[in-house]
Amino acid sequence: MADKTWKAVERRIAAWFKTQRVSLSGGNSKISRSDTMHSQLFVEIKHRQKHALWSLYRQTKTLAEKENKLPILAIHETGGHGFLLVVHCDDYNKLKEII
Repeated sequence: MADKTWKAVERRIAAWFKTQRVSLSGGNSKISRSDTMHSQLFVEIKHRQKHALWSLYRQTKTLAEKENKLPILAIHETGGHGFLLVVHCDDYNKLKEII
């Protein structure tokens, strides 16, 4: 029987990080609550039909393409410390070269 879509997504993302997905991740796992077996990264994978971040990212990408730039979405909360960066996995190596 074929994998459920979310399992296939977890496998693909884990492979991108050069590791494997954890079966029964979260509260049921005896290995890790992370969705991958990476020894240094805790990767939480969320597979849904829609994410608000994707909508924001697509808007940013459209604007960036008009200026021939790499789209980076920075998310900050009022009163918060630091910020989150949203970078498409296909653009990761380009970002590393730039910074």
